Amino acid sequence: MATVVTAQTLNRYYDDYKDTEITFSKEIMRTLKMDPRQIYIKSGGLQWPCIISSTTFNIAKIIIGTKSGAYQVLSKQEPAPVSLRFSFYQPDGQLMSFFVSARVQICQPYMNSSDLAIVQLQYTQRPPDDLIQMIGNILDANGNAVKRKEDRIIINQDSMRRLGITKKEMVVTIQNVPRHCILQDLSFGGAKIVLMGLAQYLLKKEVQLQLEFEDPHEIITLSGVVVGANFIEGRKDIIVASIKFAEESVSLPYKIHINKYITSVRKSELDNKFADEVPETATPVCGVAPAAPAASAK
Repeated sequence: MATVVTAQTLNRYYDDYKDTEITFSKEIMRTLKMDPRQIYIKSGGLQWPCIISSTTFNIAKIIIGTKSGAYQVLSKQEPAPVSLRFSFYQPDGQLMSFFVSARVQICQPYMNSSDLAIVQLQYTQRPPDDLIQMIGNILDANGNAVKRKEDRIIINQDSMRRLGITKKEMVVTIQNVPRHCILQDLSFGGAKIVLMGLAQYLLKKEVQLQLEFEDPHEIITLSGVVVGANFIEGRKDIIVASIKFAEESVSLPYKIHINKYITSVRKSELDNKFADEVPETATPVCGVAPAAPAASAK
């Protein structure tokens, strides 16, 4: 079933995002583990280094020097077909490279510069699945971070495995004081944690929540503010605190981890559907709870 799911996911990415442009910022190149020194434009048996500015699944934009051999070839009235080389580092450290065939659509000065030119390339074939998957993962994560910002993922053994979180015990820093806590739920926009303390002293306090993920292994720190705090029933020393993340602290890698859970649930559902293991009326997203209003201190 994995092959069917992978093909369906790739086709969904291609259909949903084929015209969506992604700009290769430092954060995106770092997330993709792209090696900018290994990006080349090739034509007629020759290849030249270039800067890749952006891409969709149909069009790419690259930047070249006007004194380069690439410019002499690509600025012709009817330039020959070209291939754009992408290069990324895989988790094992090996470099993965592939070419995408294209033709030159536009070659013009870059921001009125006499030294640089921007070249728009039209792909003449569907990009490789690896590129669709990598770019699609980012676009899908960014999209769901908006559409499903407050959907809560309940933290249990299954969701921890899918998220790549090894333990519920976390460290939260409240006004520069590290505190131990237990993670209760997560979303693109916030989290709930359980910790010892007094509810009234936590409300509106700035916090930094430190999350440790595997695959890849990384520690992500998210800044936010406590927007709700309630005592656990029967206890006056243990509270559940609701944290709203500051949007600027929600990094792309974090969005991808959260989206990986959502995607894995989709895959599991599709597997079950093909195996006739669940009825069509089953709950669409197991383990994801709809957003609830922020709790307030009592």
